[in-house]
Order: sequence, then C-alpha cells, then structure tokens
Amino acid sequence: MNSEIYDKAMSVLVNRRARAVSENDMHIQEINSKIPQIHEINDVLFNTGKELIQIISEGNSADTQNKINQLRRNNLQAQEMSRKLLAANGYPEDYLDIHYTCNMCNDTGYCDGSYCDCLKKLCGRIAADELNKNAHLKLSDFDTFSLSYYNGDDYFNMQKILEFTKQYAETFNENSNSIFMFGKTGLGKTHLSLAIANRVLDKGYSVIYDSAINILRNIEREHFSREHSSDMIDLVMNTDLLILDDLGTEYETPFYNATIYNIINSRLNSGKATIISTNLDLAGIKRRYDERVVSRIISVYTCLAFKGEDVRLQIRQNNN
Repeated sequence: MNSEIYDKAMSVLVNRRARAVSENDMHIQEINSKIPQIHEINDVLFNTGKELIQIISEGNSADTQNKINQLRRNNLQAQEMSRKLLAANGYPEDYLDIHYTCNMCNDTGYCDGSYCDCLKKLCGRIAADELNKNAHLKLSDFDTFSLSYYNGDDYFNMQKILEFTKQYAETFNENSNSIFMFGKTGLGKTHLSLAIANRVLDKGYSVIYDSAINILRNIEREHFSREHSSDMIDLVMNTDLLILDDLGTEYETPFYNATIYNIINSRLNSGKATIISTNLDLAGIKRRYDERVVSRIISVYTCLAFKGEDVRLQIRQNNN
C-alpha cells in the first residue's frame, strides 16, 4: 500500500473518529442538562468502572468472579434504564452511543489485526482521485451532450445511447454491467463515459478514468521496477468503476495483451463494472485482440455502436 495514500486515508479516519467523539460529547452534555436522572446513572456507571478495577487489583480471591459478575449485571441494568429514559423523552435509545462511520473498526482502520475494508476502500478512492487529476472529469456531463450533430438513423441511435448511459449512471451500483463503446473518433464516446464517471463519483463510488495506454504503461512500469510493486494493478482491479478510454491505441506486446485480458477477465469474475471505449469496429477488435478478449467483451458487455459524422470536425467547421 502506497505510504502517501495510506497517510492521507488515515488522516481522514482520524478526523472521522474525532468528529464522532465530539458529537458524542455534545450529546452527553445535552442529556445531562435535560435529563438529570441519566446524569446520575452515568455517574453510577463511572463508579462501577472504578470499582471493577479495584476488585481486579485485589487479586484472584474466591469471591472475585462473583463480584465482577454482579457489577456487570448492575452495569447492564443501569444501561437499560438509561435507554428507556432516553426513549421516554423522545430520543433514540442509542443517542449516547458513539456513532462511528465504520462499525467494524470504529474508524481506526484496523479490524482483527489487519486492514479494515473501510481503510482499503478509502485508499482506493484517494488513489483513484490522484490518478484522475489530469482526466478533466468535470468537463463533461449529460446536459452538454448535444444530439444536433447527428442526422437520420444516426440521431435515433445516439438518442437511445444517451438515454441508456443516463439511466446506467443514475442506477449504478455494485452489480452494474460493463459497457463496450465502439465507433469512429469524435462521436461522443469520451463525452458520455466522462459524464457517467461524474455521476458515479457523485454517488460515492470510486472511479478510475484514463486511456488504456496510460494505465498499461503504469502497470508495466511497476511490474518491471526493482520493487515489483502491484499498487496500480490492485487499484485497477478493485475500483468500483474502471473506464478504459481509447483501447487499441496501445502497442501490441505480449505483456499488454496479457494484461488487458487479465483486467477484463478478473473484473468480470469479481462482478466489477468496466467501460471500454475504442475507435475500432468489431471487426478491428477481432483482428487486434486474442479470441478470449473478444469473446468476453461481445458475450458479456453491453455493446454500444456510435455512428455519425465527427462532431469535433463539425464544430470546427461551424466556427470557421
């Protein structure tokens, strides 16, 4: 795990934990002033804790365990009384409990001696944000996608694609399917995949968006480095949504071909969504890639064929 990413994630967890404790302190002060009986019960509980320490420090006498069990029973009765008083006064029964963001690790980042899932997800989200800094994610959304550059059957085809991608983004979840966007350059593949990324990020999921060649180069650099790091491939495999732009622009090498298949196959097997865009048509994909890659994409991905005239070219012509 990258130390810089880890430090940033732990800083977030420290703030979450401090916020939960601060909120709990405010709740205690509020209840102490409004429900004095609970204040008295809390004093009893505090003294019970001191009494328990005293009993344990006195040694393991025959009566020690009986005293400890009795204190525990008294403690549970006092807690139950406190909860009933809270409910009777219109508060949730757990109002005086500390509410951490993660109940597994109480926002410490560790559970059962290892990294908690919340820390892993947070590291993944931070790493993805770092990777996406240069991806211009905020430059595209569905509202700025215009159908006016498409005509005839192409218009109706793109209208269906626009509605499909909107719906996909709005309903995105851990079980969402993968998408394969193909067609000539300048037809809106990048625009719509960026719009999906924006909406999915807003929903709180982690997204990695980059060109296939950049991601493959980063994986290759780490794989053949002296440290033989796996940070990049782990990030690519675990992010909630991976968007591979411009597949087919990378060099044809055994390592790249094997890595592409590994990414596609592994993410499908783990049920994680991937969006791939390419300027190749289906015939070009079949010529370029291993039959296993083509089979996985065509049989499992939702394939969207982008058709029409280059929108960017039309915009330049209209501006001249």
